[in-house]
Amino acid sequence: MGLQSQPYGIQGMLKEGHKHLSGLDEAVVKNIDACKQLSTITRTSLGPNGMNKMVINHLDRLFVTSDTATIVNELEIQHPAAKILVLAGKAQQEEIGDGANLTVSFAGELLQGAEDLIRMGLHPSEIIIGYTKAINKVVEILEGLVEGGSETMDVRNKDEVILRMKAAVASKQYGQESILCPLIADACIQVCPKNPVNFNVDNVRVAKLLGGGLHNCTAVRGMVLKGDTVGSIKKIEKAKVVVIAGGVDTTATETKGTVLIHSAEQLENYAKTEEAKVEELIKAVADSGAKVIVSGAAVGEMALHFCERYKIMVLKIASKFELRRFCRTTGCVALLKLGTVNPDDLGYVDSISVEEIGGARVTVVRNEEGGNSVTTVLLRGSTDSILDDLERAVDDGVNTYKALCRDSRIVPGAAATEIELARKLKEFSFTETGLDQYAIAKFAESFEMIPKTLAENAGLNAMEIISSLYADHAAGNAKVGIDLEEGACKDVSTLNIWDLFVTKFHALKYAADAVCTVLRVDQVF
Repeated sequence: MGLQSQPYGIQGMLKEGHKHLSGLDEAVVKNIDACKQLSTITRTSLGPNGMNKMVINHLDRLFVTSDTATIVNELEIQHPAAKILVLAGKAQQEEIGDGANLTVSFAGELLQGAEDLIRMGLHPSEIIIGYTKAINKVVEILEGLVEGGSETMDVRNKDEVILRMKAAVASKQYGQESILCPLIADACIQVCPKNPVNFNVDNVRVAKLLGGGLHNCTAVRGMVLKGDTVGSIKKIEKAKVVVIAGGVDTTATETKGTVLIHSAEQLENYAKTEEAKVEELIKAVADSGAKVIVSGAAVGEMALHFCERYKIMVLKIASKFELRRFCRTTGCVALLKLGTVNPDDLGYVDSISVEEIGGARVTVVRNEEGGNSVTTVLLRGSTDSILDDLERAVDDGVNTYKALCRDSRIVPGAAATEIELARKLKEFSFTETGLDQYAIAKFAESFEMIPKTLAENAGLNAMEIISSLYADHAAGNAKVGIDLEEGACKDVSTLNIWDLFVTKFHALKYAADAVCTVLRVDQVF
């Protein structure tokens, strides 16, 4: 009896209750279906007219955004195949900082084409060969579409930077890019090192303060710290700074000891010696020429009293990361505890002042003359979710600046590049003789998803737009894209809509790689 109830075959080999999917219908098609569901979610957020998604994550935090990287991060996707697309989107976000939506949505469209081909009878291996040939050809065509003369640019030229940044910022904050781009460009140019390739995204900070509106946003050379100073001194100019990481207080000794006090006089003397010690430490700081003490931990009452007496401003920065940035801004070395201060360890600030912005007190640390290595973009908005979305737009702009410091080549935006790629790839598919020509043709068709989605999100007739684009491109106008405001096809060089070459290159490459990975799976355990 016991032997009869034993499962046989693969069921007998694996543990009880496992799932096993194999073959085209069960594994491949189900994987494709999961990925298609994900790309359907992200697709409606593509482009400047993209819709926002409202996502509530496992911590009950609300996100209202059209930023795909945030959406897929907070959705907590469980399906293993869909996770591959999420990873491709994350890779794009980390590499370039923009174009995650293009990666995920385009991958979903490629998988839709692959499913059609599988139903026609093609084997996944033939589709993978076709897609690999297609992406190699796409890279070749894409390099031919680069705008002449864009490979060399001055990364400190504000107009050129805004031109390349506009599309990335507009996709998050459509209509506000004319206010945001100059702000972001200013902030980036201020902290750009001598060798632009070494540009660090972390040097452009964002401070979000409720109230006001977009026109109140400013770029501050230096840092904006939320919170007040500890003492009564609220403003100081052209001062030397000392940073104490361990806190400004009387330090307890590491060994424990017992002090026997016999009389009130001895107790008084004991308190006085403590007082004298603290005064000696603060006086040593004052004698070194420092006018500001920045503490990384608690500030003792007695220490604060002597700081006030010697007219020293006291700031407290609890976050060690903020403390490091402060050291970078002022050029000082963080000391572990109060003691004799070496002049080389001191930093310098042009001014530190406490200002009230929108009901919140903030400490503004300005450093406009010296080695200015941190800039803060001060964002104002009516709600937290608006501020979060503005911050994402700024992040995208700063990441675009980092990308253009490495490669400043640009290609036509507004779906002009995609239609041209689709047209040339379709021609290339006719020259192939094997079954992979169908896969190459499907790859070319998938590019139509971008103009179609841009048009649909703007409420235009997608079919008319696509046929009109094809007609213009066939006539030799390779720079014709969609003007979403007028709902017509126009030359994008007159509209000044350009995309970075590296963004397109990586997005398409990651999408094709993710699709080939999903198609190679034939069994799921």
